[in-house]
Amino acid sequence: MDKPSLWQDLKSFFICLGLYLKNKFFNFFHFFEETKSGVAAGLYKQRGRFVRPFVHSGMAFLLLGGVTLGPILIAENFNNPWENELPASPVLSSAMAETGTSTLISQKPRAETLEYEVKPGDTVSTIAEKFGVSVDTIIWENDLKSIKEIKPGQKLRILPVTGVLYKIKPGETIYSIAKKLQVDAQVIVDWPYNSFANDETFALAIGQTLMVPDGIEPKEVPVAPKRVFATVPGAGLGTGQFLWPTAGRITQSYSWYHKGLDIANSGLPDVLAADGGTVILAGWPNPGGYGNHIIVNHGNGFQTLYGHLSQVYVSAGQKVARGQVIGKMGSTGRSTGPHLHLEIRQNGTGQNPLSFLK
Repeated sequence: MDKPSLWQDLKSFFICLGLYLKNKFFNFFHFFEETKSGVAAGLYKQRGRFVRPFVHSGMAFLLLGGVTLGPILIAENFNNPWENELPASPVLSSAMAETGTSTLISQKPRAETLEYEVKPGDTVSTIAEKFGVSVDTIIWENDLKSIKEIKPGQKLRILPVTGVLYKIKPGETIYSIAKKLQVDAQVIVDWPYNSFANDETFALAIGQTLMVPDGIEPKEVPVAPKRVFATVPGAGLGTGQFLWPTAGRITQSYSWYHKGLDIANSGLPDVLAADGGTVILAGWPNPGGYGNHIIVNHGNGFQTLYGHLSQVYVSAGQKVARGQVIGKMGSTGRSTGPHLHLEIRQNGTGQNPLSFLK
């Protein structure tokens, strides 16, 4: 019988090796499955006790990998922008050659109002163009009647930007000014050189000035002449009987914090003296919330106050009769719309007007 050849021996060896590796693989797989099932059963029994440690461990491995491998990957894929020099700009090269490297500082608008002396050949238009403002801005700030009303040697006030330099009057707010000058209130707040008595509420001080960029000067409305009334019988005499001083609807009644009665009417009717007496105050003498108002002393312990008037027809010291026209309804002072604020005071104490009006 012939001896087995070398190839038959190798074939037998590899067959045995394959069976051995197959057996080892299946044994390892079986062990892995049993281990996995055991771990899963343990986690299930612990009801998630080890979930958080596994998650944290996984995140730690990811972070460690990012820290160690990240810089290498970035370095391999990042092209250094400084390796290839950019061609120098001829303008930049020239400037640097002459003056060296410098930093350009942004130019903010000037804050102050300049004084300009008109020169021969100047016009309002050329001056406006020279300073970068509108023609109207120069006219408004210098109270010019027309663009021809300038002459050489005349001093003109030039504002920093197109708009209006506005002086605060009693009772005005940033919102009423913005509405009056036809801009948004935010425009006034954004001007960097405007200041406020309170930066949170944008409160204003009477007499201060505000720069209102792009503001439009309101047209002057002719002031109606004060109506003069002849002394009528019963003027200056209080009867203790108060009539309704105007027509309208009651928008706010008397309360502990509102010591009067508000009567609104968009038609702005006249306001009558509720009873005869002597006017002790007429106008807007202080920055109080009443605006234009009148106080009448009736001589019998009673006084009446008429607030937020648009026009006042009487003056302090004048005697008025019951039912006499003394003013016109308005919305001056601390008011959100046209109405009359009426107060009746007895010996200095506010009373509910509805208890006295007839």
